[in-house]
Amino acid sequence: MQLSRRQLAAFLATIFVVNLVVMGGGAWLSYAHEPEIPDTIVGPDGDPVATSEDVQSGKAVFQENGLMNQGSILGRGSYYDTDYTANTLELKTEHMREYYAQDRHNESYAALSASVQAGIDRDVRDELQSSRYDAETVEYSAAEAYAHQQVRQEYVDRYYEGDRDRGVPEGQIQSKAAAEQFADFALWTAWISHTDRPDSTVSFTNDWPYSPAAGNDAGGPVMTWSVIAMVILVGGAGAAIWLYQAVEIPEPVTAGVSIPQPADIELTPSQLLSTGFILFGAFLFAVQTFLGGLLAHYYVERDGFFGLQEVTGLDILQWLPWSIVRTWHVDLGILWITTIWLGAGLFLAPLLTGREPPKQALYVKGLIGALLVVAVGGVAGIWFGIHNFFGDRLWWLLGNEGLEYLEIGRVWQFGLLVGFLGWTVLVARGFKPLLDREPRYGLAHMIVYAGGSIGVLFIAGFLYTPTTNIVTTEFWRWWVVHMWVEGVFEFFIIVVIALTLVSMNLLSKAAAEKAVVFQAALVMGSGIIGVSHHYWWAGLPEVWLPIGSVFSTLEFVPLLFILYEALGQYRAMDTAGTDFPYRTAFYFIVASSVWNFLGAGVIGFFINLPLISYYQTGTYLTVAHAHGAMFGAFGLLAMGMAVYILRLTTRDTGWTGRRLRWSFWLCNVGLALMIVLSLLPIGFLQLETSFTHGYAAGRSLEFYNDGLIQTLFWLRLPGDTLLILGAVLFAWEVAAKLLFRRKKATEGTTDHGIADRIVGGHESADRASDD
Repeated sequence: MQLSRRQLAAFLATIFVVNLVVMGGGAWLSYAHEPEIPDTIVGPDGDPVATSEDVQSGKAVFQENGLMNQGSILGRGSYYDTDYTANTLELKTEHMREYYAQDRHNESYAALSASVQAGIDRDVRDELQSSRYDAETVEYSAAEAYAHQQVRQEYVDRYYEGDRDRGVPEGQIQSKAAAEQFADFALWTAWISHTDRPDSTVSFTNDWPYSPAAGNDAGGPVMTWSVIAMVILVGGAGAAIWLYQAVEIPEPVTAGVSIPQPADIELTPSQLLSTGFILFGAFLFAVQTFLGGLLAHYYVERDGFFGLQEVTGLDILQWLPWSIVRTWHVDLGILWITTIWLGAGLFLAPLLTGREPPKQALYVKGLIGALLVVAVGGVAGIWFGIHNFFGDRLWWLLGNEGLEYLEIGRVWQFGLLVGFLGWTVLVARGFKPLLDREPRYGLAHMIVYAGGSIGVLFIAGFLYTPTTNIVTTEFWRWWVVHMWVEGVFEFFIIVVIALTLVSMNLLSKAAAEKAVVFQAALVMGSGIIGVSHHYWWAGLPEVWLPIGSVFSTLEFVPLLFILYEALGQYRAMDTAGTDFPYRTAFYFIVASSVWNFLGAGVIGFFINLPLISYYQTGTYLTVAHAHGAMFGAFGLLAMGMAVYILRLTTRDTGWTGRRLRWSFWLCNVGLALMIVLSLLPIGFLQLETSFTHGYAAGRSLEFYNDGLIQTLFWLRLPGDTLLILGAVLFAWEVAAKLLFRRKKATEGTTDHGIADRIVGGHESADRASDD
């Protein structure tokens, strides 16, 4: 089958439009069918128990105090504390049982016989399952009203008074009234989890979380769509492999190719400045790994760090609570990877065009300065925000917005958006000679599209405020989080690797464009709509269950091709000889594709099967998936691009790849040990506990304190240590290489074979031959 680049580009454009239509319709459905907060919740005597203002204020308390990075809501957030939805549902059933035991038998529930307990259990379960949705007034039974007040008190004791056994510092929430409002918010999410949607037989969360006591269990559609997903995986993989072979995508080769040597490439001022992104990113990477070590140890010692408090008197839990450290760890992970990618995009433009636009170096300096301001402001704002230094209006603007992966204040988020868009403009300026000559599906256009998409999707993070319903908030939040990771970031990976191969003369520009357009079509075709697997248990419409099952399964297919491409790249490197100057960079780039397949593909497919997701969402299996996909795929690619840039910018006399190769092996072995020895075993045991005893049990303090689980937590130490050493060594080497940085070329142009080959006559031939 001979498909031209033009035909593939038309296919990609069609897929993109279809994605917009489907997700646009999804936005309308989400607003139309969101579970509204009842105006009033009243007890059997008609007295108000809570109001919509209490619930809405509780959501603001939840965000302002960083509680999504302490625990989770509707299964989304941190895994350290409980899931507040599951926890309040479980507490509600326990207190209702206690109420009926005292009311009917004047005894505690525990003192009753098994047969009497079974009768009370049945009554509580039936009462919760018979709840009916009402957007105006919800009438509690006496047992529910009693349970609501008891849960309020428990949350005051835990999050206002502090609970060091749980790793909750005193004053996590600043007032008793605010803690009660947080409980009201959590209890509302529990209420929509056991209350059927209007004209439906399942709750707003598709009967999640699994709670035998409340009558929540996985229904038939969850099983049915899990089976359909597995059938689609096998059939889709086979069809896509046939299509890939039919399209005839060339592999990179070294035979008969003149590979440009670093010393032969003259560097522009902006290229040398782009190494500042590499240094900044490497420093943030090292800091992030140290924070990860602290987080791992918090599971073992929840109110200290290796006895530091006893030795120094420093109460680390009070000054650096889990919620802050975890927020920094997550945000720095995104920031250091993105920073290096920004530097790579700016570096590649003059490398491939041989030209530098006027004042490009000045603008790059401005972008670096802006990035520093946003990074420092955002990180500091998180600490000040969670410690309630800002007023009621400023906390989400200057402090922390309090939503996982989008924690930094709205002002700093706007700064990031401006930075993304500014970077796209600078990249477009750099690639202008190519943009003017090539068709709209050319490589230069593709990297501009990828960069612009990062900024455009980030706009979704501005479509909600603290007063927006949490269900609708989650809809938009996952547009940013998931569509970045499964859509735009994958697209960016494909384009950057292709540009790198072209710059090394290992792949023709026409062949690279064909591969990029084909793989981008597969990634976009599954990854964007695939975001809907995050909507199954979050209170969003039921239609996302079949849609998410299909498209999240298809997300696995493009990763097969990325792995196949990585093997081709490895073969090209292996046959290039020992004097191949970019071997170390290739190690990182190939490893990123392997981890992308394992972390995002294999583990991701397993945990996203509806039946598995129902019991495991928000457990350590998700942690294993996140580390393998985020660092393994995107982090290692960023490191590979950094090494490639360093190789080109470092004088031959100052270059050695030995310590960078040590960093490579330390990071990869450390990540593998962390996942295999600790994260996956804990996750499988958590899955079993959730399946046999209920989801709340799998997220309970009792589970985490079990002797076997504590041993598995300690088994993170070898992998974490190696990974930290690898990050520190990488940062050290980046700084050391910059001491041997080459000199810049004359302003305006460079003169090397890459630019001549791409911008010159061969490009015209590529355009004429559009296959």
